[in-house]
Amino acid sequence: MASIKAHINNIALSHTIFDLPFAFMGAILASGGRVEGWTLLLITIAVTSGRAAALAIDNLADLKYDKLQPRLAYRAMVKGEISRSEAVKFILLCLLIMVVTVAQLPPICLKLLPIAAIPFIIYPFTKRFTGFCHVFLGVAISMAPAGGWVAAGGEVFAPAIIFLCLAVILWMAGFDAMYGAQDEKFDKAHGLHSLATEFGAKKAFKISKIFHVICVICFLAVGIILSLGIFYFVGVLIAALTLIYQHKIVGPKDFSQVTQEYFLRNGIVSIAVCFCTWINFL
Repeated sequence: MASIKAHINNIALSHTIFDLPFAFMGAILASGGRVEGWTLLLITIAVTSGRAAALAIDNLADLKYDKLQPRLAYRAMVKGEISRSEAVKFILLCLLIMVVTVAQLPPICLKLLPIAAIPFIIYPFTKRFTGFCHVFLGVAISMAPAGGWVAAGGEVFAPAIIFLCLAVILWMAGFDAMYGAQDEKFDKAHGLHSLATEFGAKKAFKISKIFHVICVICFLAVGIILSLGIFYFVGVLIAALTLIYQHKIVGPKDFSQVTQEYFLRNGIVSIAVCFCTWINFL
């Protein structure tokens, strides 16, 4: 039987910093800073279990490719520490936990859950047919702030949450495209798609820059729409400076800095914007 450590490795638990802070942010904004602790706990469990299922599905779907990719030799399924059947059982357990947890939130959350689940279920397969698979990943991650917003009573189609989701989509799509560009040759050789395989690494980086510029604009739009204070915009500034730094240290011809540390450093964006949003309401 696979160990807990192996499953934590398989779902890259540390990557929760990419979606959970934005889920909290959505709830904080929807409630005007008065979100209940119980609601935040339920959001935490729902997002963490849903994301765990999504990563396990992704790793299961890509296993035959991951075994051929030296860069991914550390993954639990690649090393044989988790079998396919164990991965499926883990996915079903996580999905069950997510559904039961979401059922404790306002009824609309459970009604919208199937829609929120679609992006992370289909994302692993988008690399088979489109170079814009990074955008699908962004859409999947954007379900976190959308879910947090609705869980705290926000209106589904409110302009603020639409701009926040757009910001998250473009933020995630941009840095995932940059990170994935290092696999351009491998992906082409195995019939997989990315912005790098479709347009070349150089253009992929340019597209990522455009995504990130628009992303910052969308973050600013959220603050303007909701008339947030200076602390929120400080968070957006930190996020913008982080993105500028990330673009500065890597390029289409030099992936030496494209490491796990580089990948996780993007979490500064989600943490900074969320924390400064919270400070805004104190």
